[in-house]
Amino acid sequence: MDAHCRMIMDEYLENVENYAILKDKVIELLRDAIEKNGIFITGIEGRVKTEKSLEGKLGLKGSKYASIDDVTDVVGCRAITFYSDEADRIAAFVENMFIIDWENSIDKRKVLQQDQFGYMSIHYICRIPESLYHDPERPELNHIRFEIQIRTALQHVWATIYHDTGYKNDVEVPKEYLRKLSRLAGLIEIADDEFRTVRDEIYEYRNHVKGLIKDGRLDDIELNGDSFRGYLEMKPFDRLNRNIAAINSAEIEEANLFGYLEVLKNMELKTLADISSFIDMNYHDAFRLAVHQLSGKDIDIISETLGLQNLCLVSILKNGGGLQGLIRFYDLINGKKPRNSKSAERIMAQAAEIGII
Repeated sequence: MDAHCRMIMDEYLENVENYAILKDKVIELLRDAIEKNGIFITGIEGRVKTEKSLEGKLGLKGSKYASIDDVTDVVGCRAITFYSDEADRIAAFVENMFIIDWENSIDKRKVLQQDQFGYMSIHYICRIPESLYHDPERPELNHIRFEIQIRTALQHVWATIYHDTGYKNDVEVPKEYLRKLSRLAGLIEIADDEFRTVRDEIYEYRNHVKGLIKDGRLDDIELNGDSFRGYLEMKPFDRLNRNIAAINSAEIEEANLFGYLEVLKNMELKTLADISSFIDMNYHDAFRLAVHQLSGKDIDIISETLGLQNLCLVSILKNGGGLQGLIRFYDLINGKKPRNSKSAERIMAQAAEIGII
């Protein structure tokens, strides 16, 4: 290493503490902005270039740098998103948050030709404006440039593999292998687009289902995870729960009813209209069972699951499921446990007493 590069290395060593502080502050600012904008990402990374890494860089092209300030990636941070449009959203507020060195920043996605596939990532060279953050004891933090990279998770995987096998290797990679890497980059680009398309289609489907539920067109809606979650938002079991709670003037404790989806499917309910009919057909007996269960007992809180549970229990019995059907129900709800048989036997006895079976 010549004297000029040694001088740059000495400047680096003098500023290592500032670089570490700057890295942590940039990560903090990025994370806060991402959360504020409601973007769910896979992670944020940050690093300060190691002494060994900087030595390697200076050994290759140290003459192009007048000082350590010209090495713009000593501090580097990276935001990794799930979808490419989320990378664009993060890029938009990064441009508003930080002072961008446009001459040294680059969107790698835009430099590839139509018939090229390869490294795709957004690189910004930035500084923190004093209006965003300023430490009077370390004013130099506002003058140190740093790099922010933004890419999708798939782009990140490809870039990591490529860097390990490609241009950063000491041995030149044969063109046939680089061509394979390029083909894989094309597949990843397609996958990124397809994941975004599938996400948009799922959102569109969920909105469509919500519209059908709102309009009462339940016959048109297949029973699945998305439709059941939307249906639960309408509180379809609330009237039964309120009537059950009134038996003892009890409060209703909120609970997650989503676990009953598999139970309802096993009962061969195919659409949301089937659930609506299932409620109507079993409402009276489910309430009678609750009266038998709660009358004369000092219970001041009931679970939100009680109404749906009783609907399932009486439906199983009325359709000939018997003791084994009740045990299967409890196995689905609680997992297979010895006490499920006891619970099923108790329900059989209660149902017999009120004439459901």
